Amino acid sequence: MAEPKTRPTNASVDEFIESVDSPIRREDAKVIRSMFEEITGEPAVMWGDAIIGFGLSEIPYADGSTKEWPRMAFSPRKANTTIYFMEGFDGYQAQLATLGKHKSTHSCLYITNLKNVDLDVLREMLIASNALYV
Repeated sequence: MAEPKTRPTNASVDEFIESVDSPIRREDAKVIRSMFEEITGEPAVMWGDAIIGFGLSEIPYADGSTKEWPRMAFSPRKANTTIYFMEGFDGYQAQLATLGKHKSTHSCLYITNLKNVDLDVLREMLIASNALYV
């Protein structure tokens, strides 16, 4: 199997966050970064050109192989901030119901503005996710 294209880089996380066009996403990224660093105890590292990752984990793939991926990661995208939950959301239904305005897919949580979500609920979800990979 080919190696993943998204790998850790030496790019500056601070410079990346400051380059985010949306002032809302830029400020949300600062809050999320701080929350992730507190929860993981790991520094932020750029993965590729748009993902901010924390820690390192081996993520299993459907074919039985494993690949290195950040233990926790997010990306301040143009339309929203994406927070990655590699384990999916099967164990988070109660939290998602009270989180506030968001969308989700199999392993991505999309938030357009942190002011529209309950940060305590988000923190609870992130702590549970981090615990799966420590």
